[in-house]
Amino acid sequence: MAAARLDGMNGDEQLLNGHVYGADHDAPDPGPLPHRTYAALVGGPLDGLLLDIHGWRTEEVDDGVALSTELSRCPGGRALYGPRPGEPRAHGPGVACRFYYYGDTP
Repeated sequence: MAAARLDGMNGDEQLLNGHVYGADHDAPDPGPLPHRTYAALVGGPLDGLLLDIHGWRTEEVDDGVALSTELSRCPGGRALYGPRPGEPRAHGPGVACRFYYYGDTP
């Protein structure tokens, strides 16, 4: 199934897969750190990236985020991601939850 998803990605999207949002893509290891907490971004232009949410309060996670990206439908705009109500979350380091894509904004 992952191969089918990768086939539909352009080169920029393939480079981002598995990295942490905001990390320098030229860094030797732009992946997650074992002592941090992350949300996995699902769908949309940032699909496959991890968002560092270490230290976020529950309310902040519930609110979701608007992330700057040149890959959205509004270049230079923001991609909107947030959790699904009632979806379970883990506690501690690692991937604690998923943020799903629900649109773009300029």
